[in-house]
Amino acid sequence: MTQPDPEYVNWLVEQSMLHNAKHFSVRYAGQARMWQQPYAETRPRAASALASVWFTAYPAAIITRPGESVLQTLGDSKLWSALSAIGIQGVHTGPMKRAGGIQGRDYTHTIDGNFDRISFAIDPAFGTEEDFIAMSRAAAARNAVVIDDIVPAHTGKGADFRLATMYHGDYPGLYHMIEIAEEDWPLLPEVPEGREAVNLSPAIVDQLRDKGYIVGQLRRVIFFEPGVKETDWSATDVIVGVDGVARRWVYLHYFKEGQPSLNWLDPTFAAQRMIIGDALHSLDALGARILRLDANGFLGVERRLQGPAWSEGHPLSLVGNRLIGGMVRKAGGFSFQELNLTVDDIASMSHGGADLSYDFINRPAYHHALVTGNTEFLRMMLRTVHEYNIDPASLIHALQNHDELTLELVHFWTLHAHDTYSFGGQSWPGENLREHIRSTMYERLTGENAPYN
Repeated sequence: MTQPDPEYVNWLVEQSMLHNAKHFSVRYAGQARMWQQPYAETRPRAASALASVWFTAYPAAIITRPGESVLQTLGDSKLWSALSAIGIQGVHTGPMKRAGGIQGRDYTHTIDGNFDRISFAIDPAFGTEEDFIAMSRAAAARNAVVIDDIVPAHTGKGADFRLATMYHGDYPGLYHMIEIAEEDWPLLPEVPEGREAVNLSPAIVDQLRDKGYIVGQLRRVIFFEPGVKETDWSATDVIVGVDGVARRWVYLHYFKEGQPSLNWLDPTFAAQRMIIGDALHSLDALGARILRLDANGFLGVERRLQGPAWSEGHPLSLVGNRLIGGMVRKAGGFSFQELNLTVDDIASMSHGGADLSYDFINRPAYHHALVTGNTEFLRMMLRTVHEYNIDPASLIHALQNHDELTLELVHFWTLHAHDTYSFGGQSWPGENLREHIRSTMYERLTGENAPYN
């Protein structure tokens, strides 16, 4: 195995988000425009006044005219006339920037609906940067706005990840990835042929934790699948760095193997620089006015002496979101979060962070009311909103977000599993109330009662 070709390394640097963020961000240094907006506190009512009714467009599901791109379709003046006529003031495009990975010099497809970001460039499948700018102008002509996305928690396996595994510059500091000493490589499973990483079993994760490499298993495994993803940790094959040293890395991924998690407390502060650059690019270069922060509750992870690592509701996530939210407001925009965690987390992350939040609190409750004809659970959750001093104007009441009708009820699953609640004339531990509500919903919405679901 030989060192990477310097020409190839330079090509990767040119493609990388960290490199492009640096070049984009320096335009703001010393400029008065960054001091004209209030930014310390969230402004939910200003954000909702800017655009209170949105249309969410799913890029891969849009049927265009022959020869027309998705972005050209979304920027069509007749479409905007129709949207304006029915009171729509904003279009949330969904993630439009290139995602997936890089193998050699070839780009690979997204594995998660373009939420595995690898570039600031627009995905050619959806159009061009010029198309996006034209869409933003078409919206502005109708007193409407375009809403874009940034992903603070992870990337895809693009140039930034490749450079990190090659031990180049600041790039290893981007990710929650750890070099495993060669004498401990026997602990790691071999990477199957045709693959570039292998998921680690809980037993191996525990061994690596006990040896002081990683923080260990997390509270829950999102996208759990036996034999495919049993933990949130994967190991790379042997990779030779730019310094000629062969390494194997273990890296964290809250979601899929191809979505390595960013490290929000590294001395390089590379993750912050990259994500802020991405946000400024969307606001300034593309003309978006609001940004969705995806997976923004997973920015902090910490080892605990006993039990799983502290990975949800971590204070570092609060700090990270305040940095992002403040910078977006400083640049004249607003942000919203998709935070399917406890009401405690949604309230905390809203103090100085995102201006708006998807309503993961009341949405399953009003679904329950619609299905059962009983508003008791909905009223319980409405009271909870007020108990936590969450401004109702900060909640986005979507039919659904981008995936599914979420019935996880995380509030009762984790932090409040053992709290006591009164419902239906009896007392329930939170975890039991959660299962009761979920079983009722699934009984009414699937099976014999609704075989079409």
